[in-house]
Amino acid sequence: MPITNLTDDIYTPDETEPFMNPYQLAYFRKKLVKWRDQLLHECSQAISQMQDKFVNEPDLIDLACNEINQTIELKARDRERKLINKINEAIRRIDDGSYGYCEETGEPIGLKRLEARPIATLSIEAQELHERRERIYRDEVL
Repeated sequence: MPITNLTDDIYTPDETEPFMNPYQLAYFRKKLVKWRDQLLHECSQAISQMQDKFVNEPDLIDLACNEINQTIELKARDRERKLINKINEAIRRIDDGSYGYCEETGEPIGLKRLEARPIATLSIEAQELHERRERIYRDEVL
């Protein structure tokens, strides 16, 4: 049963304790849920503001500017949607016991990396290797 009554002020994960113990899992779950809720709230506000700003502009330049701004806003919302999906995936990994471990090596990702990027799925070493492969592939394609 997950521990749910933790607050950020009371508990901070420590490298000296067992990795991904129930306290750490509860801590990261809370962090992820809070982040997701914040993104959903911001998304909802932005959509509401976009609906309020919808105005039929008689001036073509103003209309074009509004459409560009709306396109930029929609791209930002799409990035947030993808981030929310990654957060949900991280919460699922907490539930299935795989959170905090590298998808490629199975080794612990590390608390510092998870603090900085709670949705991380690769250790720093695996991420660096992945990025090097992408660069090599990109360079070969060009």
